[in-house]
Amino acid sequence: MKNIGVLVSGGGTNLQSVIDNIESGKINGQIKVVISNKESAYALERARKQGIKAIYLNGEKEIIEELKNNDVDLVVLAGFLKILSHDFTRAFENKIINIHPSLIPSFCGKGYYGLKVHEAAVEYGVKVSGATVHFVDENTDTGAIIMQKTVDVLPDDSAQDLQKRVLCVEHEILSQVIAKFCEDKIKLVGRRVYIED
Repeated sequence: MKNIGVLVSGGGTNLQSVIDNIESGKINGQIKVVISNKESAYALERARKQGIKAIYLNGEKEIIEELKNNDVDLVVLAGFLKILSHDFTRAFENKIINIHPSLIPSFCGKGYYGLKVHEAAVEYGVKVSGATVHFVDENTDTGAIIMQKTVDVLPDDSAQDLQKRVLCVEHEILSQVIAKFCEDKIKLVGRRVYIED
């Protein structure tokens, strides 16, 4: 069983999905700690309701220390709105994953987060969008792609409409990737990621 640390900044719906999938037995792991860089993040409340250690920390060194103290095997960024430094990514090399609400390399990188991603997709007029789970490296949204799933963009979609549909896909693929990671079924070769059945 793998130990998981989750970093969050907001409401924590992706966190809740992971918690639910652990409880149902779909993920062979346990969340050891949930850390938010925002004291008011509802995600911390979600974790506490489940009896999971949940703390507010803003300093990167303190976050690294806390994750290491909890013997974390996998760091999950679930709506964590802070760019990680080289020191952080090196400390957990190939052990940090992020969920992004677009099909990387579209609508990603600096400034693309939350509703802004969906506004850009709708404004551009793309026919499909979706979500991406990727490894985290020292740059923003540039790590190797682990899994993607598409969502149709309808002609009359608002950014909020698209966001709701993409969020459902986020919950699905984030938990699938975590489950595979916990079973040691994800292999990274260069930029290519192989997932065993």
